[in-house]
Order: sequence, then structure tokens, then C-alpha cells
Amino acid sequence: MKALVYHGAGKKAWEEKPMPVIQKPTDAVVRILKTTICGTDLHIMKGDLPEVTDGRIIGHEGVGIVEETGNAVSNFKKGAHVIISCVTSCGKCENCKKGMYSHCADGGWILGYMIDGTQAEYVRIPHADNSLYPIPAGADEEALVMLSDILPTGFECGVLNGQVKPGDVIAIVGAGPVGMAALLTSQFYTPAEIIVIDQDDNRLEVAKTFGATHIINSSKENAKEKVMSLTNGKGVDTAIEAVGLAVTFELCEEIVAAGGHIANIGVHGKSVTLHMETLWSRNITITTRLVDTVTTPMLYKTVLSKKIEPKQLITHHFRLDQVIEAYDTFGNAAKEKALKVILTA
Repeated sequence: MKALVYHGAGKKAWEEKPMPVIQKPTDAVVRILKTTICGTDLHIMKGDLPEVTDGRIIGHEGVGIVEETGNAVSNFKKGAHVIISCVTSCGKCENCKKGMYSHCADGGWILGYMIDGTQAEYVRIPHADNSLYPIPAGADEEALVMLSDILPTGFECGVLNGQVKPGDVIAIVGAGPVGMAALLTSQFYTPAEIIVIDQDDNRLEVAKTFGATHIINSSKENAKEKVMSLTNGKGVDTAIEAVGLAVTFELCEEIVAAGGHIANIGVHGKSVTLHMETLWSRNITITTRLVDTVTTPMLYKTVLSKKIEPKQLITHHFRLDQVIEAYDTFGNAAKEKALKVILTA
């Protein structure tokens, strides 16, 4: 089969790889129909996650058709149409029983990271019964790809960890796909104001159409001063960091109100400065999280009922064998006006 293979920082290739096979009775092999590229994949390609080894097939999102199952898989049969969760969950270990699937003793985020992933023609999915979701007949595959990762990530790591409440003023720093997912799902809780901060005018304009009440281009104006002017000097109840850079995390520290929350979503490849000299007395809660996908069943229902429409995040379409071109587009998002790209086999 063909797959996108990582060969070290800045090196990738669309090349021939062996077909995945059932390794454990709980495995399934899935033929990929649609997949996408995540900001985390860009971090991997830059070398920010050195534990990703040469030869790894990248990708952790997608939908497909079950081709084969191990004899312990009971929820899915050959031919089943499925969503692939970015997090693999055994459902039995101590962490899974806490709902912390991201730290499953035999899983977690491993696809496209510690084991071969979904930017390929076929993929092996461990613990298939707990790591796949059925796609009903007639459902929109492209919308459901967003349930693999970005919707639960934006919701769990940003909105839930940030404890967004009705009437709150929130800021989302970073208007990429995960920031936009936080923007969409934060509206479940009717915040009074949603401030979106980025350096890409196109993404900011899109954020406005998705429900942002204020947009700030931090390359053109002082974001801290603007936020403070919008909040009468108080700052925001929740600051969601959706980039993964020191400068964006420190901006969240600067704009959070007393008693507020900083909810980190971004993948950080380098250290950041924690300004305890200004935060120690301000009753601030700082949270980090790897998505657990515990909210995927609920989000699945909201997508199927069209209460939220994540398909609007998709800006570009490519064939799967155009994945190198798709990376170039996604990696130059401002120039290409890209949010989420869909790769179709």
C-alpha cells in the first residue's frame, strides 16, 4: 500500500509500505476513505516530537471501511463504515475507567505517533471496539472526519477545561482548526462574548462568521491592550491557548481575569514562561490536557442532528496521493486561506 512516511524533521515521502495486519485479537484493519492533516502533524514534521521515529506513517484522523477484524472484536464486522478516533482506548485499564482514555495503559494517542497512522491506504486500529464509531447510512463523511480529533479536542481541552459558562467573556488565541472547534463548541454554553485572536485576517473573518463577537489581529494591534479595553480592564474569564507557542501562552497569562481559567490546547515543542510573579495571587486555574474523546458520543449526536456543522471548517480537497501538496497548502495556511483539508482515497 501507499502511505505518507516521516523520515525526520522536514522530511516526508509518499511511498510503498507493507499492508497492516491483525496483531492482536482486539485489532481491526480499516481501509481509509477520507483523512485529514492536523496541526499536531505539522509539529511532528518540524521535529517538535522527537519520539516519532524515522519510518512512521503519520496521521490520526479519518473515516473508512473495516476490512478485517480480530476474533475478539464484537462491535464491528468486515464492511462496517466507521469513524476512527484519534485516541485508542482499551476501556479496561485504570485510566480508561476514569474516562482518561488519552492515558490508556495500552493505547492513548498512539496513531501516527507511536504506531503507524491514517495518512495511508490502510491502517491497523488497536482496541477497535472502543476506538471506532459507526457511521449511519447517508451521513456526511466529511463532517464526521472532524469527530476524529478537532471537535473533541477543542471542546474537552478548551471549553470544558476552561469551564466556559453562560455570560462569560472568553478569548481564543489561535484561529486554526482546533481554535475554531473551540469557538463552535463554546457556544453550547452561551458565553456573552467570544474574542478570537490570530495573525491571519482570513481566519479571523471566518471566525466572525462562526460566532466570534470580536476579532483581533495581533500582528497589527496590541492584543493585550485591545482585550483589556473590551473588558473594562478586567480581562477574560477563560483564555484558550490553541497554537502551542510561548508567545501565545504568555498572552493568555496577560489577558486572564482574576478567578479566570487558562485552558491550554496547543502542542508545545518548547518551554514557556510561567509568570508566577503576577499570577500567584490572582486565583487563576491553568489546565493542560490531551484529548480523551470521552465527549465524542455526544458530539457525534450534535453533528448528525446538524446542531453544529463542522464541515464548514473544510477549505480544501485533495486526493490521498496528493498528500505532499496538501501539506504544503495546510502548512501555508495564511497564503492559501486554508483551515481543514480533506484527503480522499
